[in-house]
Amino acid sequence: MAMEKVYTAVVTATGGRKGRVISDDGVIDMKTSLPEGLGGQGGSTNPEQLFAAGYSACFQSALLVVAGKQHLRPDPASTVTAHVDLNRRDDGGYALSVKLEVDLKGIDKDKARQLVEEAHEICPYSVGTRGNIEVDLEVV
Repeated sequence: MAMEKVYTAVVTATGGRKGRVISDDGVIDMKTSLPEGLGGQGGSTNPEQLFAAGYSACFQSALLVVAGKQHLRPDPASTVTAHVDLNRRDDGGYALSVKLEVDLKGIDKDKARQLVEEAHEICPYSVGTRGNIEVDLEVV
């Protein structure tokens, strides 16, 4: 499949989970730390939070696209909450899993489920993780 690049995000990490992430435009300049659940002190962001932020924002945009094609306008207070889990595998390695909790206010649950499934087909995060990360879709 041929693709045309439309944007490149550039972020440099120094020090891994106990370091810093800085975007080339300076908008992101954040300290990173181990989550408290992994023995860290917390108080800073971590890769799972950053992934959750990106996935939830991207997925909500995909929802707005599919809803718009059907001439639907979800309530502006609608939300997508991404729960990103860092899981220990049986072999001692780690893997991610995701639950996307979608609240499409003002749209009945059956229609909301349909829109969520359609958004999951076009969201770049969903496309990129398909077959690699377990993603659970929940309509609330």
